[in-house]
Amino acid sequence: MIVRAMDKRDTSAMNPEIPRLFDYAQHCRNRTRAAASFSEFDFLKTEGALRLADRLELVRRDFPLCLDFGCHDGLLTNHLKQTGKVEMVIQADPTFEFAKSARVNGPAIVSEAEQLPFAPAMFDAVFSCLSLHWIDDLPGLLTQMRALLKPDGMLLVSFLGGSTLNELRTSFAEAESEIAGGISPRAALMADIRDVGGLLGRAGLALPVADADRLTINYPDLFRLMADLRGMGEQNALQQRLRKPTSRQLFFRAAQIYQERYGQPDGSIPASFEIITLTGWAPHESQQRPLRPGSASHRLADSLDTIEHDPQSKP
Repeated sequence: MIVRAMDKRDTSAMNPEIPRLFDYAQHCRNRTRAAASFSEFDFLKTEGALRLADRLELVRRDFPLCLDFGCHDGLLTNHLKQTGKVEMVIQADPTFEFAKSARVNGPAIVSEAEQLPFAPAMFDAVFSCLSLHWIDDLPGLLTQMRALLKPDGMLLVSFLGGSTLNELRTSFAEAESEIAGGISPRAALMADIRDVGGLLGRAGLALPVADADRLTINYPDLFRLMADLRGMGEQNALQQRLRKPTSRQLFFRAAQIYQERYGQPDGSIPASFEIITLTGWAPHESQQRPLRPGSASHRLADSLDTIEHDPQSKP
């Protein structure tokens, strides 16, 4: 059975101070169209899922009840279950088609992207793989995820970072400036690894860790790259995007610039993808804490057999 947790975006609960960059309805349409053939384009999701599963393998405990947020077709849940460390996983996706595909791995619901319809302290772990870069209010969502965790529950999520598709962005911007005399919004600005680490602490999570991996995929040309992005459901869904079709002239000029600037000796072009991974824990008394300044029982100078110098003391 698939439960539809929310049919419409409840804008009354959204933070009015957060700029709305994404057209949520368009993103869901893109995702819906991608669902039927997603397995043919899931290589990036697979890379992200394997990285999360590897990190889970290092944790010396099990997680009876978990959430897979933005589950696509259930690929992440499948990899998590193979670790033997999770039991029941509730999968949630903003589109019915993906939730329908994911239910082969367990319960699946259709859930609002920025409002999580679950009880506080419900889950032992919350996971998400390559969906959070479509969230306008990422700090707010991480705070909600923190609230869903039981004490000492784990948050383990990944999303695309700021250097993703920088070659494509540059090529389109240069082509559009040349042809139209300006540029239009075509790719969302994504989070930078230098900025996201503090989000875990702001959300009330302990023992925060943030890291990034960069992947480079070679394509025969720009058109094959864009076909893969459509297959993933990752097309332009910005609020301020142009609402008319892009001209063939612009596509061909962008492809030419891409090849000239980034082309490799074999004729292929590289496409960069940055995967940012965040790990944090709901606070619990059993977790390690840093010692208070001045609470050490032994002097470092004694251990090193050296003389301690106080830089603030007078000679």
